[in-house]
Amino acid sequence: MTTEAADPLGAVGAVAPAADAGFLQRHGASIEYILIPGAALVGALAVFGIFVALFGKNPLDLYFYMYQGAFGTWFSWQNTLTRAAPLILTALCTALPAQLGMVIIGGEGALLIGALSATSAALALQGAPPLVMQIAMVCAGVIGGGLWIMLSGALRQYRGVNETISSLLLVYIALAILNHLVEGVMRDPASLNKPSTREIGAANMIGSIPGTDVHWGLVFGLVAAIAAYILIYHTVFGFAARVAGGNIRAAKIVGLGVNKLILTICFLAGGAAGLAGMVEVAAVQGRTNANLAAGYGFTGILVAFLARQNPLAIIPVAILLGGISASGGLLQRRLGLPDASVLVLQGIIFVFVLASDALYGRISFLKGKS
Repeated sequence: MTTEAADPLGAVGAVAPAADAGFLQRHGASIEYILIPGAALVGALAVFGIFVALFGKNPLDLYFYMYQGAFGTWFSWQNTLTRAAPLILTALCTALPAQLGMVIIGGEGALLIGALSATSAALALQGAPPLVMQIAMVCAGVIGGGLWIMLSGALRQYRGVNETISSLLLVYIALAILNHLVEGVMRDPASLNKPSTREIGAANMIGSIPGTDVHWGLVFGLVAAIAAYILIYHTVFGFAARVAGGNIRAAKIVGLGVNKLILTICFLAGGAAGLAGMVEVAAVQGRTNANLAAGYGFTGILVAFLARQNPLAIIPVAILLGGISASGGLLQRRLGLPDASVLVLQGIIFVFVLASDALYGRISFLKGKS
């Protein structure tokens, strides 16, 4: 009896490690994609807490007010979601080209060009029905931003220019174009202290989601992220893009149209950021001015890297980073920290995320070895 009772227990003990090992072998990579960025984020918050402690502030108070400012109340949630909307769209501007092995960091420029294009369309169609105006603004913003980033892809493919450098330099060109037009031919004579274009009109604003103060740009961002995920992971086009990203020479050998893939992906990426610019005009500013250069495009780079370029993962990461940004005002009022302190935190997070990239595939207990 004793022997018979012991055998099943021994069998269970012998099977359990193998089962655990098999689970880790199957899901270890997925666990890494959550564990490593999460650890990088926690490490960055710890370092930022030390940084704040050097100025005589309690780090625990810092974390409490960050939570309160981001997620503590319904007002905080609405502020966070409003800030997350453009981050989702600008993060896609980096995440989509990354499928092809490209590092595009020019989302800020595409956002500005998209805003200018959308405003130009609205001013050119004054008197048109609001729905027609809004559709025209969406199309103009997407096309303007898409062509702007597609220029980086074309420079890479046809002239051998590094897309990271070209997309970054195009940001400053876009800013110069915006300032030139807003202070010149598009300037509203009534805007004295801060040069701006004429307003697009209250009737043409896209408004807020019913029952909230969160504008419809959040829905645009969610739809765009889901559509991007389906495109990349559940279509032939997306599969071809990922094949080309893994080995572009092999992709050419098997007959894939690499040039077409790159230009199309870059256009879609820029279109997402251009849509963010349209949303900022049609839902927040009501006109184009220098306030549009708020850094959403640069923060979107961090969102994309923290999400490991996964369009669906971009959504929660954008909400998290939007919350950190939304908490800046409360940190300033309660702890006396500069509002730009959150930019320091974002920089620390970016450094930690880049440093943690070397850990993927090197965590032994996630390899499933018994």
